[in-house]
Amino acid sequence: MVGYTESLTDPSYEGQILVLTYPIIGNYGIPQRQKNLDDLPDEFESSRIHVAALVVGYYSEDFSHFLATSSLGAWLKENGVPAIYGVDTRSLTKKIREKGSMLGKLLAHSPGPSPPKSASLSVVPESVPTSRVPSPTPFNDEQPNIPFYDPNQTNLVAAVSTKSSRLYKPSKNVSPLLHPSGRPLRVLAIDVGMKYNQIRCFISRGVELKVVPWDHDFLGNDEEPFDGLFISNGPGDPTMVEATVARLSAFIERSDTPIFGICLGHQLLALAAGATTSKMKYGNRGHNIPCIDSFSGRCYITSQNHGFQVDTSSLKPGWKELFRNANDGSNEGIYSETKPHFSVQFHPESTPGPRDTEFLFDVFIQNILDCATTDSPVPISMPGGTKEENEKRTPRAQVHKVLILGSGGLSIGQAGEFDYSGSQAIKALKEEGIYTIMVNPNIATIATSKGLADKVYFLPVTPEFVLKIIKYERPDGIYVTFGGQTALNVGIKIKDEFAALGVRVLGTPIETIITTEDRQLFASAMASIGEKCAESKAATNLEEAVSAASTIGYPVIVRAAYALGGLGSGFAQDEDQLKALCSKAFATSPQVLVEKSMKGWKEIEYEVVRDCRDNCITVCNMEVGKQLE
Repeated sequence: MVGYTESLTDPSYEGQILVLTYPIIGNYGIPQRQKNLDDLPDEFESSRIHVAALVVGYYSEDFSHFLATSSLGAWLKENGVPAIYGVDTRSLTKKIREKGSMLGKLLAHSPGPSPPKSASLSVVPESVPTSRVPSPTPFNDEQPNIPFYDPNQTNLVAAVSTKSSRLYKPSKNVSPLLHPSGRPLRVLAIDVGMKYNQIRCFISRGVELKVVPWDHDFLGNDEEPFDGLFISNGPGDPTMVEATVARLSAFIERSDTPIFGICLGHQLLALAAGATTSKMKYGNRGHNIPCIDSFSGRCYITSQNHGFQVDTSSLKPGWKELFRNANDGSNEGIYSETKPHFSVQFHPESTPGPRDTEFLFDVFIQNILDCATTDSPVPISMPGGTKEENEKRTPRAQVHKVLILGSGGLSIGQAGEFDYSGSQAIKALKEEGIYTIMVNPNIATIATSKGLADKVYFLPVTPEFVLKIIKYERPDGIYVTFGGQTALNVGIKIKDEFAALGVRVLGTPIETIITTEDRQLFASAMASIGEKCAESKAATNLEEAVSAASTIGYPVIVRAAYALGGLGSGFAQDEDQLKALCSKAFATSPQVLVEKSMKGWKEIEYEVVRDCRDNCITVCNMEVGKQLE
C-alpha cells in the first residue's frame, strides 16, 4: 500500500480520525524528515501530520524501502499522534457506510494496577492455553470521559493555512512563463489547506506562485499584480470560511481574472457565486472514483477526500456543472459560461493516486495566457472534443443478446484472470439488461456458475462449435477478449463470418487483436510510435528463423505467435537449440519472432485496460522475475 505518508500530511484530514482499510500499513516505513519541510519534500504534502488519530487493521513493524529511515510508528510518536491496530477496519467502514460519517474517539486505559480476575469472565479454563491475546479490561466509569470533538464546528482552515505569504519561483529546469508585458506570469493561491503537490504543479509548469493566508485581503490596492487566482483544497465546512467567501464574491463581480478551485476551493467558489453546499452522508474518499466530463462525456478516474458537496440545483444562471460523480451523481465541478472561472471537487494533483486530470492545471494556465494575450475574458476550453462528436465517433453499441467466449479446457490453477474477467463481463452486461450466453467446457469456473450467465454452453471453444451456437442463438454481439489465447484465436479464424451472421464484435476489434498477436505487425506498430524494442525478425519456416538468428546474433529469444501460454517460446544459445525450439513452435503456430536475447534484464508486467474514450486503468503491475531466464 502506498500513500500513507502523503495522506497523513494532507491538510484536508485536519482533526479527523483516519481509517485505512488496506491490510498492510507501514511496510515501507517513513523517509527522512527534512529540517525545513517548507522546501517541498517529494514524500510529504505539508509540514506536519494533520490527522487526529490513525486506525489500521494490520501494522507492519518491519519496513523495507531504500528511502526509509524510520518506522511509521516512530513518526507518529514524534508528532504525538495516537494510533491503533488490530481493528477490523472493513467492518468499521461498513458501519460508517450504513450510518454515515460519525464522530469518534480513541480512549486508552488509565495506568494503574491490573484488575482482579473476577473483573472479567472467561469460558476457557485456565489449564487450556489460549490461541490469542486475552481481551483487554472493558471500559467503565473509572475511565476518563473525554467528550466528542466535532471538527466541523470550528474553522479548521485557520489552523492549517499558512501564517504569512510566500513566493515560489518556477522550477529551475523549466522556462518561466511570461505575461505579454514581460514580467513573470503569476498566480495568487489562497491557502485554505494547500497540498505541496499543488504548488509543484504550478512551478513545474513555469508559473510564479504567491501563496497567501486564507484571510488575506487580495482585493486591496496594495496587492501586486497577478494573472490568475487559485483556491486550494482544505478541511471542514466551507460555510465556516465566511471571510474568504465574501472576498471571492466581490472579486467575481468586479474582475475577469481566471479562477481555479480544487476541493474546498471548489465549494468556496460555488458559495461565492451564489450556490449552496451541504454535508454528505458518507462523503467521497478514495483513489478510484469515476467522474463524467460534461463537455466531452468522457469518464476520468479521480482521487477524492471530502464530506461536503455543492448542490447542483442551486447554481445561478450563467453557471453550469463541469463534472458529475458517476457513482452517486453528486456535483464534481462547475464553470462560468461567460467568465474564465471553474473548479473541481476532486484532486487533479493527487499524491498519491491517479493523475488523469492533472491536465486541468494546463487548462487553467492556458486560460490565463489566452486572457492576458487578448486582454479579455476567455471562457475555459476543455480538451477531448464535445459529447456529440465523441458519441458520433464511438457510438454506443445497441445489443440485446451477447455471446462470451470462455478460455476452454485448462489445467487447475491456469487462467484465473480469464474466469474473473469473464464473470465480471457477464455481471456488467446483465446490469445493462443484456441477455448473456457463455460458452466454456470448463465447469470448474465462476463464469459458468448457475445463475450468472443467462445460458451456458459446456462445449469446446472452437470455430465449429462457436458458429453453430451463433446460428442457433442469433446473438447480435460477441466478446472474444475474455477467454485468453483460445478465444482470441477463434475470433481471428471466423472474423470474416461475423458480418453475414449479424454479429458485432464488441470490445477490442479483431484487426487490433491480429496486430498484437502477429509478432512482426506488433513490432512494426511499436516502432511507428517510437517505442524501443529489441532487434527482431519474423519467420514462417525453419530456414527463415535460422537466417534471422544469424543476422541478429546468438543468443536469441524465439517467440511463437498465436500460441497458448507462449508454447514453443524460449531462449536459444546456438543453432541447434534454435531448431529444437522452432520445431515445437511451428507445430502449433504459423509464425515465430526471432528476437535479440534479453537475458539478464528485469521484466515488469503491466495489466492495462483501455476503453473507447481513451480511459486507461492500470489494473496491476508485477515484477515477473528478477531476471529473464
